[in-house]
Amino acid sequence: MLHNRLKAYNLILASASPRRHEFLRSMLLDFEIKVPDVEEVYPEHLSKEAITDYLARLKAASLKNALGPKDILITSDTIVWHKDRAIEKPKNDLDAFNMIKTLSGDTHEVITSICITTIKTQITKNTITKVTFRNLEDEEIKFYVDKYQPLDKAGAYGIQEWIGAVGITKIEGSYNNVVGLPTHLLYETLNAIA
Repeated sequence: MLHNRLKAYNLILASASPRRHEFLRSMLLDFEIKVPDVEEVYPEHLSKEAITDYLARLKAASLKNALGPKDILITSDTIVWHKDRAIEKPKNDLDAFNMIKTLSGDTHEVITSICITTIKTQITKNTITKVTFRNLEDEEIKFYVDKYQPLDKAGAYGIQEWIGAVGITKIEGSYNNVVGLPTHLLYETLNAIA
């Protein structure tokens, strides 16, 4: 089992996200948390998974020099991709409202890259989940933004929250990816190097 094989290593999750912390705990993995100090800016010519690949590697680069021989560093990045542009975290409540309004009645993609880094190797993988919202009423969007404060979420919503329960009509791909981490992909990648 992976969690037993990883006991010989020091697993480091470079994320402040409570959802990602919970996912690793649910996978029975022991880990420490180090939050990377990076400005999440990427070259304008990048699109879709090239953006998340770049940002996951950028976060790893900020911590790589401090890694020891038994350290395995996990970094990741998630964006929502809709109408040929990246939708990241909202700046304020109005921004969050407008983001969800744009996604309403349409299908978007949630793209996550994970980057596994050791002192010898680096592996970057990504996955895409398609999510479809029904037409949401302005009152519903405002209620969600006011009550759930989704400013820390790409695309301004949490699928595991009220809006996901009442607003999402279809999902193609990994549910956990939309919550914040493609756990199946992380498991497969760690299995390959442990």
